[in-house]
Amino acid sequence: MTASAPHTPVLLDRVVSLFLDAPAGVVVDATVGAGGHAHAVTQARLERDGTAHLVGLDRDPVALALAEERLAPLRPAATVELVRTRFDALPRVLDDLEVPAVAGILLDLGISSMHIDAAERGFSYRNDGPLDMRMDPDLPTSADDIINRWEPTEIARVLRTYAEERFADRISRAVVAARPITSTAALAEIVRDAIPAAARRTGGHPATRTFQALRIAVNDELGALDAVLPTVIDRLKPGGVAVVLSYHSLEDRRVKRAFAAAATGCICPPQLAVCACGQLPLVEHLVRRPERPSSEEVAANPRATSALLRAVRRLEGPSR
Repeated sequence: MTASAPHTPVLLDRVVSLFLDAPAGVVVDATVGAGGHAHAVTQARLERDGTAHLVGLDRDPVALALAEERLAPLRPAATVELVRTRFDALPRVLDDLEVPAVAGILLDLGISSMHIDAAERGFSYRNDGPLDMRMDPDLPTSADDIINRWEPTEIARVLRTYAEERFADRISRAVVAARPITSTAALAEIVRDAIPAAARRTGGHPATRTFQALRIAVNDELGALDAVLPTVIDRLKPGGVAVVLSYHSLEDRRVKRAFAAAATGCICPPQLAVCACGQLPLVEHLVRRPERPSSEEVAANPRATSALLRAVRRLEGPSR
């Protein structure tokens, strides 16, 4: 398995500035990838404090190898610990490392350039390859399993749930009729032909949503995100900062809800003169309305176009 050129980190300067406002302590890059954000954040904290401690997580062994190479020059001034695991294993990793609370957590969700550009990984309709889409090559289910073995109703459910695809039923029927499908290019053509011509004239490639849905289903991306968001809040030390970069509305809505709930104080009915619920906010918003890359960044890195950044800071007080 090979890797292409390293992924270009999105909103890099903004991410670094947010973590420079975090206290001393461990910073977790829970989606370390090729190490672009991790290197810049750790380097900046080294310059500020003279020391830094990074924990990087990723399920992809190719990504971890790239991160290891990218971060090696920071040692031994910085402590760097890389762990191959999915990001919702964060509580176990921190417990194993005997780290009760951290100064910062970064989640850069979605897919990276190293996945899209490696045809053999099967993530892209532009680079013909096998129907795989597994970020962790040890996962039991690939896109091939879904496309060539699942019932049409289940395929349609995946497309509606993970891409809000309005032509899910048409696409699923076309997929089943064309079996066996063995490549990403063949699947993209089948999806394109299944969508009405009028709908194909607007927006991007007609297969974009289908490929997104399959990738999310194969890697259980939203399940992992739902599992980790409470931990992100709970494991921050007072003053600690959490930053999340998401790339479509299904991710961003979850992050928005989790951060808003953690920032909510008293939920008693307004007619009560005295608070009876005792609920205190756990965080304050650092970025309440999502920030997007500048036009200059998008011109230099078109894959940053859909990025949305949200951030919160942990307040004093116990966890709920």
